Amino acid sequence: MPRTARTSPHLVSGAGFALLMVGLGVALVVSVGFAVGVGTVDVPVGRVFTVIWAHLSGDTAGVDALTDQIVWEFRTPRVLLAALAGSGLSLAGVCLQTLVRNPLADPYLFGVSAGASLGAVIAMTTGGAVLAGLGVAGAAFAGSLISLVIVFAMAQRGGRLVGGSLVLAGVAVAYLGTAITSFIQLQAAPTELRGVMFWLLGSVSGASWADLGVPAAAIAVAVCWLFTQSRSMNALSVGDDTAAGLGVDVHRLRILLLVAASLLTATVVSVAGGIGFVGLIVPHAVRLVVGPDHRKVFGVSVLGGAVFLVLVDLVTRTADRPNEMPIGIFTAALGAPFFLVLLRKRKKVLR
Repeated sequence: MPRTARTSPHLVSGAGFALLMVGLGVALVVSVGFAVGVGTVDVPVGRVFTVIWAHLSGDTAGVDALTDQIVWEFRTPRVLLAALAGSGLSLAGVCLQTLVRNPLADPYLFGVSAGASLGAVIAMTTGGAVLAGLGVAGAAFAGSLISLVIVFAMAQRGGRLVGGSLVLAGVAVAYLGTAITSFIQLQAAPTELRGVMFWLLGSVSGASWADLGVPAAAIAVAVCWLFTQSRSMNALSVGDDTAAGLGVDVHRLRILLLVAASLLTATVVSVAGGIGFVGLIVPHAVRLVVGPDHRKVFGVSVLGGAVFLVLVDLVTRTADRPNEMPIGIFTAALGAPFFLVLLRKRKKVLR
């Protein structure tokens, strides 16, 4: 029995899972309200919810114009975009960690982020993509899709997708994309570099309501589809032979998981830039809490990722007021030690 407890270290099961979901939902609402209220001009949380409710109910007659502009036009889209980015990257991490059966897998390991960053930097520095009608977000999304196609083509062996080859192909594409991006930065004007660097490290500072629709739709579709695949993903986590024995088309499932993870990552990167390590930290932490069952992992990852990035974004705005830092600096500061701890634990298991 003690041996079983060590191999299944999750902390929450049964009725505790429902309480965890409720707690995360409440934490998300509270963190959003608090984050919207904090800034150069602080707004009490009660007033924040008053303004939001006024817009949701369609009665904004009694709302102060300045407070309304700060809360509804500037901060609420920003905080909601941070929440969506956290959810999307967490879901992408779940997909990829299941795909390669490795807790160290991360959406940015597969070259999608590098491709998106390359597309965005080209648009920001040359204007070519903007003239073509794509814009920075569209160019980032196009770059990520091109990277996905290259990785997919390189990772196949005998017409089947191989996990090891997938990682190697992703790393190669990521290095290539990073190298080209660095070269373009060297050619850019000094006035453009700050904006480029800020975007590459991730930021939701320029968020607007128009930025929320696509990531929200992508996450909603992904969640609905992933829940239908939860049993197959549970089987795949055990092994290819076990999954195939249970009737799972392993090759098809791997392709669909790769596409879902890549599109989620591309959607987030196209509107929020390169926010790293969220897809590594959150899914692994979630599995430690609720176990490996993907029916539980999906819901907790969506809410947990949202809360995590909302709080990280809050830190970026308050750590050095009135200056603001990119989100990627703080997620990397948290994620790199977390990665090293995982790596150390993995080495102990292999021994």
